[in-house]
Amino acid sequence: MKLEELAHIANEVRQDIIRSLLQAGSGHSAGPLGMADVFTALFFEVAKLDPQNPQWPERDYIVLSNGHICPLLYAVMAQRGFFPREELLTLRKFGSRLQGHPHREALPGLENSSGPLGSGLSQAAGMAYGLRMDQKKNRVWCLGSDGELQEGNVWEAAMFAGKYRLNHLCYIIDRNNIQIDGLTENVMPLEPLRAKFEAFNWHVLEMNGHNFGDILNTLSEAKAILEKPTCVIAHTIPGENVGFMEERFEWHGKSPNAEEAALALKELRSLGGKIECSDHC
Repeated sequence: MKLEELAHIANEVRQDIIRSLLQAGSGHSAGPLGMADVFTALFFEVAKLDPQNPQWPERDYIVLSNGHICPLLYAVMAQRGFFPREELLTLRKFGSRLQGHPHREALPGLENSSGPLGSGLSQAAGMAYGLRMDQKKNRVWCLGSDGELQEGNVWEAAMFAGKYRLNHLCYIIDRNNIQIDGLTENVMPLEPLRAKFEAFNWHVLEMNGHNFGDILNTLSEAKAILEKPTCVIAHTIPGENVGFMEERFEWHGKSPNAEEAALALKELRSLGGKIECSDHC
């Protein structure tokens, strides 16, 4: 798939996020918008998936740890064909399959339930270890946030994965530098982040989470690492492509009202499928 096509899909995903959050009247905006490019690349180009057969035995497993950014997960799954896009407008509604945190048994294609922050990497490491025991080579992609790295459970899982050299596990961290109370480095500093994962025997890569060439090259490299698990630090802008939300931690756990949603959708429609180019383009 061409980079321009991925950029167009990511823009549509961002618009669907805004529409669903407006209908829900609650939810998280900054993180979903910031990770839209990474999720689009993963679901449409990188991971082995079959929307018509979500339980395909040869599929990759995509595990969402920071479940509060599920408006993005739902939006990209709908774009990929796992369920109708119209259903996105039921986000957080009573009886909807699209709850505020994903429930694995509610929707085909969901691999885990998430809510308690910091649990996803443990779930993903367990999956990867189990697949190895079954002599399978399915890849496990775990997506998490930098703020939840303040949870001790993450580091227990990192130690486990490093010890057992779970080379089919890739942990993608949304390094957007914010959490609900402010900047991560003010709340509880995380740096030197790369060195910490390397000390736990992980192979660490970094990428621009808004450059599709860089995203595809980095995740392709991650698949080529055979001796240990891989951690990808994705540098992103929270609220990406919606100017009044960008880099503002206040939008971490806030949904737009009607006026704000209209402004956001107008800005996103004006961008179309423009992409950030570099030497990779």
